[in-house]
Amino acid sequence: MLYLYVKAIHIIFVICWMAGLFYIVRLFIYHVEANDKSEVERNILHPQYELMESRLWNVITTPAMVLSVLAGAYMFYLNPYLLEMNWMWVKIGFVIGLLVYHFICQRMIHQLRKGIFKWTSMQLRMWNEVATLLLFAIVFVVILKSALNWIYGLVGLFLIMILLMIGIKAYKRYRLRKG
Repeated sequence: MLYLYVKAIHIIFVICWMAGLFYIVRLFIYHVEANDKSEVERNILHPQYELMESRLWNVITTPAMVLSVLAGAYMFYLNPYLLEMNWMWVKIGFVIGLLVYHFICQRMIHQLRKGIFKWTSMQLRMWNEVATLLLFAIVFVVILKSALNWIYGLVGLFLIMILLMIGIKAYKRYRLRKG
């Protein structure tokens, strides 16, 4: 019974973590696009986005990540048999990818705070889809529980990624025309 409680906690904090990851990159986009505003607007928007990014990251996203990882590790402690399953190692690989994504976003927060804008809003829109792809991969691996079926899922993810890129480009053209 304890395992199910820990699993529920794991799922809840994964949802919170993902929400934070999705929203932080959206804030980065707005932060970068604030550079196109007048100086008066920039002087208002940049500190506001820095505050929002800091609160989201430090109060929601990072604590949710830590609690997700701790609950996941505790599930392994309670049920070590999970580590004997091939699909779990595939999931762990994708989770490591999500952790790398998390820490890259953290580095972006520090860069933006210092006024370093290395990414365009278009690049950030594409970057935002990386978290979506990792989420898809993790969910499909967990639900299918098959190390082989994840290959088909990965092919599907690449197709979804291509469709997302086409959608992002189409949206950019639409925005520029409405301009």
